[in-house]
Amino acid sequence: MAEIENKWADNVDGAFFVDDQCIDCDACRTEAPQNFTRNDEHGYSYVYKQPENDDEKEACEAALEACPVEAIGNKN
Repeated sequence: MAEIENKWADNVDGAFFVDDQCIDCDACRTEAPQNFTRNDEHGYSYVYKQPENDDEKEACEAALEACPVEAIGNKN
């Protein structure tokens, strides 16, 4: 389970976040490319835009479920 105290500083403020368990597998970027992106220098994903509508929220929830190491969290 993702831990808010271990989230990457790159995450924008909001409900969804990625923590330091991320293994850079690309699952979240595949499920919700409009919300997740990659830190190319350090090799991990983070939330660059919080969902702004129901479709994006569903995509972020799908990314959370698809994450093999449970590095995505939702504060709500």
